[in-house]
Amino acid sequence: MQRQVWMILIPALLAGCDQLSERAGFPDAARVEADGKAIGGACRHAGRGLEDCYRLNKGASKAAVYAGWKEMNEYMAKNDMQAVEPTIGPNGVEPGKKKKPDEAAHPAKAEAGKPDDKKAEKKPEAKAEGH
Repeated sequence: MQRQVWMILIPALLAGCDQLSERAGFPDAARVEADGKAIGGACRHAGRGLEDCYRLNKGASKAAVYAGWKEMNEYMAKNDMQAVEPTIGPNGVEPGKKKKPDEAAHPAKAEAGKPDDKKAEKKPEAKAEGH
């Protein structure tokens, strides 16, 4: 009898524990929805098409991305907002600039080889006047 009580009581106590589901790797539906809407809204604000947004964010829920994209599109049309050009392209490179093969493989080495702006600027030396 006591064993049956514990078998009923333990699952009832653990059913409300959010940490167990997170640690087990079960996705939280509200979080997935919110992330997708945020991604969709950001894509629309950046002027990206819906298909590009899907391609760049393969792990996101397509329905949530569409909902966020549509919400942002309506908001931008209502408030007469223009799309903001993205400063970083889909590959993490600024548009118009291409990484050299060596920089793509070893970004730390590429940064180390560049001269420091502070060192590049030479301060005019003050001449000491003799009396």
